[in-house]
Amino acid sequence: MAQPASADVTKGTESAASPSGLTAAEATNRLAEHGKNIVAEKPQPRWLSFLAKFWSPIAWLLEAALVLQLWAGQYVEAGVIAVLLLFNAVLGFIQEGRAGATLAALKRRLAPTALARRDGQWTRIPAAELVPGDIIDLALGALVPADAAISSGSILVDQSMLTGESVPVEFEAGGKVYAGSSVRRGHALAEVTATGSKTYFGRTAELVRVAHGKSSEQAAIFAVTRNLAFMNGAVALLIIAAAYIMALPLVDLVRLALVALLATIPAALPATFTLSAAFGARLLATQGVLLTRLSAVHEAAAMDVLCADKTGTLTQNLLGVVGVRPMSGFDRERVLVLAALASSEAGGDPIDGGIRAAAAKVPLCDRVVRFVPFDPTTKVSEAFIIGADGRDLHVAKGAFEIIAKIASVPTDARQQVDEFARQGHRVIAVAAGAPKALNLAGLIALSDPPRADSASLVSELRGMGVRTVMVTGDSALTAATIANKVGIGGAVCPAQQISGDLDPDAFGVFARVVPQQKYELVKVLQGHGHVVGMCGDGINDAPALRQAQIGIAVSTATDVAKSAAGMVLTDPGLVGVVFAVREGRVAFRRLLTYALNMLTKKIEIVLFLAIGLIFTGYEILTPVMMVLMLLTNDVLAMSLTTDRASAPPSPSLWRMRNITGVAVVLGICKLFFSSTMLLVGKYQFGLSPAALQTYAFVTVLFGSQGLIYVLRERRHIWSSLPGKWVFASSIVDIGIVVALALSGILMEPLPWQLLLTVFLATAAFALILDQIKRWTMAMFKVE
Repeated sequence: MAQPASADVTKGTESAASPSGLTAAEATNRLAEHGKNIVAEKPQPRWLSFLAKFWSPIAWLLEAALVLQLWAGQYVEAGVIAVLLLFNAVLGFIQEGRAGATLAALKRRLAPTALARRDGQWTRIPAAELVPGDIIDLALGALVPADAAISSGSILVDQSMLTGESVPVEFEAGGKVYAGSSVRRGHALAEVTATGSKTYFGRTAELVRVAHGKSSEQAAIFAVTRNLAFMNGAVALLIIAAAYIMALPLVDLVRLALVALLATIPAALPATFTLSAAFGARLLATQGVLLTRLSAVHEAAAMDVLCADKTGTLTQNLLGVVGVRPMSGFDRERVLVLAALASSEAGGDPIDGGIRAAAAKVPLCDRVVRFVPFDPTTKVSEAFIIGADGRDLHVAKGAFEIIAKIASVPTDARQQVDEFARQGHRVIAVAAGAPKALNLAGLIALSDPPRADSASLVSELRGMGVRTVMVTGDSALTAATIANKVGIGGAVCPAQQISGDLDPDAFGVFARVVPQQKYELVKVLQGHGHVVGMCGDGINDAPALRQAQIGIAVSTATDVAKSAAGMVLTDPGLVGVVFAVREGRVAFRRLLTYALNMLTKKIEIVLFLAIGLIFTGYEILTPVMMVLMLLTNDVLAMSLTTDRASAPPSPSLWRMRNITGVAVVLGICKLFFSSTMLLVGKYQFGLSPAALQTYAFVTVLFGSQGLIYVLRERRHIWSSLPGKWVFASSIVDIGIVVALALSGILMEPLPWQLLLTVFLATAAFALILDQIKRWTMAMFKVE
């Protein structure tokens, strides 16, 4: 079995060590030389994290608007923009802090102490204070605290969290064990050879630190901002140029530029993504899914490939009997009974535990006189029993190659062993008879069985458009067997073929993969355009968990895996993955509604400013009106993150070209409505310039509310009821607009009859736009 490479032992460490351990002075000196036995993290200071919230494209636009308003002496409006800036920053900062607190709580579950020999005495010390040369005690159930060489004794070590292999490994004097593995049987003394970042564990953690997957959420926010900046920026420049040609005063030019800038800013976009993720995180927590990164819920929506580790993820990480081949003169039950009698009741040996569990329902009529536990020297365990018939019987249990040397074996036994091996099983042979005349009683095949829900999970994910591939450190034969049982199709890819020119879609199983290769495989998949989810539990999975867009740590995962993942399952099984994908897609649909709503309005408003300038010769909307729009339109529209929605049937991607195309068509339609209403107000109602500005403001705001109800439902506008917060925000929005327009606060007052006319015209327009929406979304394939 392939073992992780040992960390280099520091020169002079082994020669200086002695069975009595180190002195306190020696330990202090070595601690100063090698550092603490921890994998150092370099978290960003909290104040820098907060300041980073003011460094993004949207923040830059808001900051530019803030400077212009201060320059123009519009201090109230500048204050509102400052509040919006702080709102975005504080909301993101608080939610990141909550995710960090969850991660810190998970880390505290790590065992922090070790039993070391100092000054000739056994002392329990913090594991962080271990140094190369320390003599440590490794007993049953102990977590190996550092890389170490066995000096005496023998232990059975579970390295599945490190190597991905489900079968524990026996180590004797001279063998090397690695930090993060656990002792399943036996007792040994060992000398520490490497600590901290120099351990196998530490080098993996360093790979985790440098791994970084591209966030589809951040790409979407950037794309929205970029598209708006290109389109509206060009129109805004034309507006300012036209105003300059029309010889508008400098003050009016600055006000017009400020209005155009405010019309372009998607002010509430970052906060909306954060609120949507926080809402999804609360819902996921009720289903046993914790998010360590809020964006994980949105990344889950886009996932189209799930890389699942085998051991502990698709399987139970528990050996069980899957087949028994009795030899002549024995039956299945008798073979199991004999094997159970030669198995230890304690010690945590997974093979013994699996055999005893399989024999639990078979009555035991034999009496054990003497039991000899597994001996690393002879490689067998033995039992001397008195059978139900009163005869003495000697039972031996071990690997077939060992039993074949001490017992009579049928000629076809080797063939049966090979048949089990081809199925990916581990084979244990059982012999019984007189002490000097043992005969092979039977063969027992053991395997780490799939979880009960793994096959249904893979099938359900496939139905949702997510392909599951197995990525494991175990053998190709074992991996292919488990993959077949859980419904993962595709060929087995040898680990040495994983490179940049690999076609990952041609394979369903990647076996004998080491941590670096798991990490590289995720990058290869991402290079082929896939949004990758990595599901795992071990230290060996951590770099890939970090690199993937959505890393998923199962309930048995190590702290390193949980730290690297964006999502942690707290309950056994993987049903949480399906729930997370479904909830992520629901959240995506809500965000898509918000993005379409926001893009449509931003496209319309800048063009509306241009048309208003052409027909009236002045700014049709004032800076204070634009600030009010930011509050009523953008901020209150965040209620869409709580709206009723259904999950799309396929991975949800931010196809910004298609989304922008829908927004352009609907924006032009809304622009036609607003422009028509503007012309009616000017020429039919004969409104004064100030009253026409109020009229235009009300028209745009009422139209925006109608747009929300058109976009929130992919079918007809009346097909479903809106969420309570969406409805409440509409009432507040319309109430604010009507109150300001009737009272004349911050604008010229309008009579209620005129407001009612605009409202009814908007309702009629919404019904027409609803028909156009369905045709447009179908044409651009936006669901």
